[in-house]
Amino acid sequence: MTAEVKRHVVSVDEEGMRLDRWFKVHFPQVTFAYLNKLTRTGQVRVGAGRCKTNSRLKQGDEIRVPPLAFDKRPADTPKGDVKPLTREERRFFDSMVLHEDKDIYVLNKPSGLAVQGGTKTFRHLDGLLMGLGAEVGERPLLVHRLDRDTSGVIVVAKRRAVASALGKLFATRNVKKTYWAVVKGVPHPLQGKIDVALVKAKGDDGDRMRASREGEEDDEQRAVTQYNVLDQAKVVAWVSLRPMTGRQHQLRAHMDHLGTPIVGDNKYNGDRGLDEGIVNQLHLHARRLVFPHPRGGVVDVTAPMPDHMLATFTLFGFDANRFSKTPERDDD
Repeated sequence: MTAEVKRHVVSVDEEGMRLDRWFKVHFPQVTFAYLNKLTRTGQVRVGAGRCKTNSRLKQGDEIRVPPLAFDKRPADTPKGDVKPLTREERRFFDSMVLHEDKDIYVLNKPSGLAVQGGTKTFRHLDGLLMGLGAEVGERPLLVHRLDRDTSGVIVVAKRRAVASALGKLFATRNVKKTYWAVVKGVPHPLQGKIDVALVKAKGDDGDRMRASREGEEDDEQRAVTQYNVLDQAKVVAWVSLRPMTGRQHQLRAHMDHLGTPIVGDNKYNGDRGLDEGIVNQLHLHARRLVFPHPRGGVVDVTAPMPDHMLATFTLFGFDANRFSKTPERDDD
């Protein structure tokens, strides 16, 4: 089993996630039955108290993970059957790097690349990091997540200690995330704050989020997004989005709630009735990330736009070079 108890701090992006889902992401080898035993016996804890497999996490929570019986090595030590990256994979990884220092990579993740593996998902960023770990001896770790079809800035820690430090930073409001999106229609007013709690949709829409209704307070997760229309045409608008919380599909669900879904979003009504010439692909890009470096100073990285969004900008006459730095609003 692993040599020691590990403690993980829940990031802002993980707030509201169920404990069993968190384990599936971070420790995919842990079965539900095994996790149920660990929580029932108090070996896994959230904060100072006991928890259940369906407990909801809050940013800043500390998760206690005991030595796990299936693995004699730390989770960030590459397994013996993990192969180093091929030359083509290494070139692909290097092409994503926007910033690198002794502690971190900051990448420009392309649209369509999943962050973690899953059913029928064989190529993903976490798999590339495992291969990279086989080269360097310690597997780099994701600090936060992006949806598969969202492009843009994502941070990777080169060592577990760095991942832990960054996890604590990302659990605070000291990290500024700015997304660019193209939406159907024009939001009114042209700038504002969306403070609408979200809940999981039921039934066939179980992987969607929607605005909560009266009586659903026990299941809802507070979600806050600042938005600013940067330019507009008759049928679409270019919008800057600042998530103040980190709920699943938050930006996508909030834009749909406003009646201006993100173009190409097949989960939230953005793929219907598109004008000819618009690529039916999610138009959501993590444009800029500003955060304190664990060793001091500030990292400020801007990711170039993906081709399908640039094509839409050209189609409607939007100028992506209009802002050298994305406008930010710091008010609540």
